[in-house]
Amino acid sequence: MARQRRAKVSSGQLPSSENNQHDLAVLDDARALCRPERSGRDRRRQRSGSRRWCPALLYMIFAGIVILAVAYFLYVGYMETRINTPLSASKVVTKSGLAVPERYWGTYRPGVYFGTRTRHPTSIVTGLMWFVPGHFQNNMLALRHWCDQADDLPKYGWQVHDGRNIGIQTIMDKSTNIQTKFVKRAGGQHGGDWSARISVFPKTKKQEAREVSLLYYVALDPDDTDSMLQPMVGTSQSLGSLRGISDSVGGFRLHVLNSSGIINHHHLLSTKHLGLHMLKETVYKGLRVFQGKTDKEKYIGLAGEMFSHEDTDRQPNFVVYQVTGQVPFEIEVVYESDSVVRRPGMLMGESLTEELSKYEEKFYADFESKFSMEAKGFHSEEINFARAALSNMIGGIGYFYGASKVLGEYNNDPVPYWKAPLYTAVPSRSFFPRGFLWDEGFHNLLISKWDREISQDILAHWFDLMNWDGWIPREQILGVEARARVPEEFVVQRGKNANPPTLLLTLHSMMAGFKQELSDDDYEYLGHLWPRLRAWYNWFNTTQLGEVPGTYRWHGRDPRAVLELNPKTLTSGLDDFPRASHPTADERHLDLRCWMALASGLMADIAKLIEKDPGRFNDAYKYLTDNNILDSLHWSYAANGYMDYGLHTDDLELKRLTPNSVMKRIVHSDPKLRFVDSFGYVSFFPFFLQIIDPYSAKLGKVLDDLRRPDLLWTPYGLRSLAKNSPFYNKRNTEHDPPYWRGAIWINMNYLAVRALHYYSNVDGPHRELALEIYKSLRQNIISNVIKEYKRTGYLWEHYSDKNGRGEGCRPFTGWTALVVLMMGETF
Repeated sequence: MARQRRAKVSSGQLPSSENNQHDLAVLDDARALCRPERSGRDRRRQRSGSRRWCPALLYMIFAGIVILAVAYFLYVGYMETRINTPLSASKVVTKSGLAVPERYWGTYRPGVYFGTRTRHPTSIVTGLMWFVPGHFQNNMLALRHWCDQADDLPKYGWQVHDGRNIGIQTIMDKSTNIQTKFVKRAGGQHGGDWSARISVFPKTKKQEAREVSLLYYVALDPDDTDSMLQPMVGTSQSLGSLRGISDSVGGFRLHVLNSSGIINHHHLLSTKHLGLHMLKETVYKGLRVFQGKTDKEKYIGLAGEMFSHEDTDRQPNFVVYQVTGQVPFEIEVVYESDSVVRRPGMLMGESLTEELSKYEEKFYADFESKFSMEAKGFHSEEINFARAALSNMIGGIGYFYGASKVLGEYNNDPVPYWKAPLYTAVPSRSFFPRGFLWDEGFHNLLISKWDREISQDILAHWFDLMNWDGWIPREQILGVEARARVPEEFVVQRGKNANPPTLLLTLHSMMAGFKQELSDDDYEYLGHLWPRLRAWYNWFNTTQLGEVPGTYRWHGRDPRAVLELNPKTLTSGLDDFPRASHPTADERHLDLRCWMALASGLMADIAKLIEKDPGRFNDAYKYLTDNNILDSLHWSYAANGYMDYGLHTDDLELKRLTPNSVMKRIVHSDPKLRFVDSFGYVSFFPFFLQIIDPYSAKLGKVLDDLRRPDLLWTPYGLRSLAKNSPFYNKRNTEHDPPYWRGAIWINMNYLAVRALHYYSNVDGPHRELALEIYKSLRQNIISNVIKEYKRTGYLWEHYSDKNGRGEGCRPFTGWTALVVLMMGETF
């Protein structure tokens, strides 16, 4: 229907029709609202006043709206910046880089088979590549560089690594074994000198005299604009050398030497790399086919200088020395800092052997003093395994620099976090060569027992990544090398998403040492840490609360995830572990509540040590560890165990509705608010984190459940989800195999063994039962992990609950290396 046209009302002329009487009345009412009350004034003055005041009021209203709009947009703009604004508190890292010279240089590139760098944002990097002539992979020459599962190497990893002075590694390729030895010598102003010995051995007698090409390189960071490399071709003894300058190390020299064996060819590549993440691709571009001594003999070598026609300065930032020798042979790489004024001679030959032997013997002695493996009766093969597990954890420590991509609640698009360094261990050199927040707390349970200073430095770097709100991005993908190995859809970190505060596990483990003797340095460290701990604690208590007082829930679950059997809870670290089938605000997550109980107790302990008020944290700890409150919120009488709570049904399945359609979740029964009665790791969190009272009858029930084969118990460790759960070993999507739905994970098994050790050493009616289970579970885990290491050459991400076989990615010497603490009974 068309709108009626209204009559225009002009000044001094009012409409006379009856149809306009209502409009006139409304107009008078509007004027009345604008008319100020004035006594003793005539009507004309009042009407004149209305003409002055009514527009003024409208102007004020309009101005108010504009101000509110501006304020709103300013507020939104401000909130958009919170996600990438650092916390306003002093840094925990007070000394880094050259202020810690003994840890300046290191094998801080865990994503490559062998490489070095400094703890400097624009460090020079060095590394090893190699190939066996005639070996191809994906129709290309099999040039090894990055640790890659697709290379399918039988074994590689560190046998010795102390995190400071020495690293010894064996790499087994298809037909060749390579050993790398790295050692440092202090001196000068830039972290001293270092040398590497790279030995090539045949796997069998048939492989002797076969050719292998080693390629050792030096690369400059593109952001280091004042750097320079000047290569020089060497003699038969000195296969190559170069001089260089870099912001990170000043002036330096590097030599590639023939240590032993027959060298057939040596070549040079002097060029500009395509990016630090494309060094291998640059080498591929620089390979050429050369004529040998006879017409039929041909071999692959580097091209020498290689620059584009447009490049006028022809100054290389990437120099590679290729040494092709007959197996067995050996080369040495000697790095010397110009700032070392007096050195006893080059760190090569006999002096290199002596330096390696000195630090290797010290490593063995320190290992025994800290973990007492010989004293506990382990034989040499088991001790060598434990040394390798620790060394791979320490050798997996890297230094990264860059900015994460983050997305806040008020951001429409991802924004860069601030650029920052990260000194951290990595879960897997081949699959996860970057920092993960919840993994790192488990890593440092072991690292802190080996070298507490290194562990405190790692934790300090992580806490310095905290933003204004108290949030830490859970996955750190810093620098071009790390970014190149992550699919784009997994790069962005979301500001609402938490991760278990496992760094507190490490601090909790350190507390015994702090309480025994708190040095001035420890006091200062905890003092710098305190505002960040408090901000982190407050962040959890404001963003991850449940609807019911005293409950918590992991935010970030997607209720619209119709392609998933059970919407994942990535923020919990337990990914596809079954939670409530229909995510709502009513959920209560048991594991998060237990993490917050641990956090509250730790905060109270640290507050006392540094003379802060522990009252608030003590009260929270008492509340969260009150077993009566815990039972009222999380004890399922139907399942007779601790459980999550939420809107849930087990009556669902993944199904393809048509032959060519994707599999979708089909719900057969309406969900109800109830406990999620699936026994698994989450059910045992009050036990894992030692919240259950030692005298509680429920502790006896939990211990009985722990050893039931139909629940978690296996001869290889505790499975993640009970066999009687409807989600046991079920795929979560059409393409995602089960992850935390039955497999044995060593980090959770470590928490179980640690808890059993605790309950077997405190007064209570369940001590003997806890001790009995402790002995059996500890032995099962140790035996299986060692057996699989001997069979496959690796520690694994997780293990099969059916036969104990390693599964997932490998090597996974992140939290799987916690088996060392179980062997040493160092909790």
